[in-house]
Amino acid sequence: MKFKYPRLAGFIAAIIAAYFIFSNPSVSSFISRLGELKYLGTFIAGIFYTFGFTSPFSAGFFIDLNPSNIWIAGIIGGFGALVGDMLIFEFARKTFRAEFERLKKTKIIKKINSHLDHIILYILAAILIASPLPDEAGITIIAGLTKIKTLAIVAISIALNTIGILILLSL
Repeated sequence: MKFKYPRLAGFIAAIIAAYFIFSNPSVSSFISRLGELKYLGTFIAGIFYTFGFTSPFSAGFFIDLNPSNIWIAGIIGGFGALVGDMLIFEFARKTFRAEFERLKKTKIIKKINSHLDHIILYILAAILIASPLPDEAGITIIAGLTKIKTLAIVAISIALNTIGILILLSL
């Protein structure tokens, strides 16, 4: 019997494996040294802000950073997060396309789509993208279950991630 969703299962397994890798104190120590790089470190931490297994370290970095100008740091971090989100978006859109098409044809997704306005999907995705929670879920929802244009995802990513990072910087 062939497994219907091997890429989605692999994706979940990768997140779990990465969690254990990044729980290692030496990896955590390496990530915390990004603060010595000032705004370059902020950009790199922004990239890590989008990935589920690195977002806790990125959030800790932003909370501990204490930059001289949180607005500049927030915007630079937001652009870094955009880079990460675009990697996720393109990967999800291309790699999971066939599985999402099969998933859309299942009874449960058809039932959800008939009772659920797409605006709720966008709200859920927005919450996931803005928070230090994994952007993979929000971006994958948008890439796989909607027909959003790339320019719209760019605007959404910059705005929501910058807001989330600014909140962390102000703590």
